[in-house]
Amino acid sequence: MFDVRAVPTSSLGDRSYLAHDGEVAAVIDPQRDIDRVLVLADELGVRITHVAETHIHNDYVSGGLELARVTGATYLVDARDDVAFERTAAREGDDIAVGAMRLRPLATPGHTHHHLSYALADADGAVQAVFTGGSMLYGTTGRTDLVSPADTVALTHAQYHSVRRLARELPAAAVVLPTHGFGSFCSATPPTGDASTVGDQLITNPALTRDEQDFVDTLIAGLGAYPAYYARMGPTNSAGPAPVDLSAPEAVEPVELRARLAAGIAAGQWVVDLRDRVAFAGRHLHGSLSFELSQPFVTYLGWLLPDDAELTLVGESAEQVADARRELVRIGIDRLAGAATGPVEGLAGDGGLGSYRVADFAALARRDPAAVVVVDARTAIERAAGGVAGSLHIALHELPRRRSEIPAGEVWIYCGSGYRAAVAASLLATDSGVARDLVVVDEDFAEATAAGLPVTDAAARGADAA
Repeated sequence: MFDVRAVPTSSLGDRSYLAHDGEVAAVIDPQRDIDRVLVLADELGVRITHVAETHIHNDYVSGGLELARVTGATYLVDARDDVAFERTAAREGDDIAVGAMRLRPLATPGHTHHHLSYALADADGAVQAVFTGGSMLYGTTGRTDLVSPADTVALTHAQYHSVRRLARELPAAAVVLPTHGFGSFCSATPPTGDASTVGDQLITNPALTRDEQDFVDTLIAGLGAYPAYYARMGPTNSAGPAPVDLSAPEAVEPVELRARLAAGIAAGQWVVDLRDRVAFAGRHLHGSLSFELSQPFVTYLGWLLPDDAELTLVGESAEQVADARRELVRIGIDRLAGAATGPVEGLAGDGGLGSYRVADFAALARRDPAAVVVVDARTAIERAAGGVAGSLHIALHELPRRRSEIPAGEVWIYCGSGYRAAVAASLLATDSGVARDLVVVDEDFAEATAAGLPVTDAAARGADAA
């Protein structure tokens, strides 16, 4: 018998796995901060002998190469992938012994050209589970547009056949263990459920319930924007990531911090406040940006942060900064310009503090629509399902280049929960050339209708949904 443990990274919507037989273990798709995996192996009293990648990842920097180096494990990467490091080439038809377990690579292209799933068999050769990476997910599949626009259609057809192959060749009782699909932008659509078997997927997965062309057309039509940093992940993983560095960033004294704030984001100085977004709205360092250290933090900061920016973190404690650093190295943001901790009043000195209002949809409903500008910071896909009537749709990731479209005056900003609205407000607050009275709607969008606000559908808005 064997046991499989998930190592979740909820901030990126991914899971890594450690499968063991009580003595030795295989790790599938490890994140870059491998200390979590090493601690788990130590707790279980097992030795890691194999590390396997289902594909060259596009949404995070892999820890596979370093984990293999540290443990002396065999590092399995698809034989067809062009990588700049030594690995053990994994191929369709291999039967890899890992103690009493066996890993069997299955070619499942779609998410990438050279994607492998790994069937996990017991000592008798019976398949008990399958690590599906970005192929068969829970009620959906991995997205197919991350390689290149020119390859999307062909990869979507391939994804359809790959998922059907898994369903055809594996036992219905085999447990499905995907890497993506827990909030990752690598998922084509939101997943359903938190556990599944191949048999379950026969009922819920669109690749198994729809005909091929319908599946292809529907998946492609539903693909939305994905984080800009994804473009760097594939090349980084193919080149071989550097060992992870989780050391504390250099402390930044208040005088230097104020100089960076004065220079501003136009000069490439990003001072990011990790505190609660409502606390930030109430009082923050003038010129700083609100990226609350919660689940969306690394996705949206990584999406917006320019490649050449100097990043300084402001946190309540050294522990909060350390947690943020761990999140950032997962997407390859290794270099920090420093960090400052403590109450913002003490850090501000004569540099000044800023604030703006926080409200809910009910408060927005009480305002005269003619007297305010309402900005929707959600994605185009979210917007297509409905938005506050008359609102200006500027997705958060488009705001840096489109903020000139937002006039002076009273500006209310909403998103799906309040997180992106807070980021957007902090970005707009740095625009000193325009006098805006900013209000963040810190509430789930579902409450807009309950508050009495008119919500339009895509047809009524026409081109505004784009």
